[in-house]
Amino acid sequence: MLVVCLDLEGVLVPEIWIAFAERTGIAAFRRTTRDEPDYDKLMRYRIALLHEHGLKLPDIQRVIGAMQPLPGAREFLDDLRARYQVLILSDTFYEFADPLMQQLGRPTLFCHRLIADGDGRIFDYKLRQPEQKRHAVNALKSLNFKVMAAGDSYNDTGMLGAADVGFFIHPPESIVAQFPQFAVTRSFAELKAALDAAAARLSLT
Repeated sequence: MLVVCLDLEGVLVPEIWIAFAERTGIAAFRRTTRDEPDYDKLMRYRIALLHEHGLKLPDIQRVIGAMQPLPGAREFLDDLRARYQVLILSDTFYEFADPLMQQLGRPTLFCHRLIADGDGRIFDYKLRQPEQKRHAVNALKSLNFKVMAAGDSYNDTGMLGAADVGFFIHPPESIVAQFPQFAVTRSFAELKAALDAAAARLSLT
């Protein structure tokens, strides 16, 4: 049985923090996992910025409520789910994801949680598990699933490396250069073709 594991932001939906940066006019929020490989360092930086500017969870949620998946993402995902089991493995937060999950047909999502006070002031976050993407793939493989994976950032490389086959989809060139072992796709059509070809190979093993 084949399982496809996909990242969320930058793959199926726009980067939430970049959208928040554009809405608030605070360019510092544009920093993402494409720029910073240390996720804890990145989140501490974001939380400090929120406090500096007096911004809270409802401010971010209002931006997310107006967002839409990337063009073609729902159709791509529906096609995959018709033929494979699909999991979304993301370093986003359940407090962010719901409006976007509704628009994507509510695929299964594994992600993290934010810790906020009664006024919505974010003061910490709780990982489901460190390196949860890689651990999820390894758990699936331990159950005798074949796993294909796709992502776009530093925080996806553990998942891609653990999978039976892993692909980048529209990653920045800086990451491509550092991880040449992963094939690069630039569109949903290319990724679909790559996954189907890999599935055919894996079905023979």
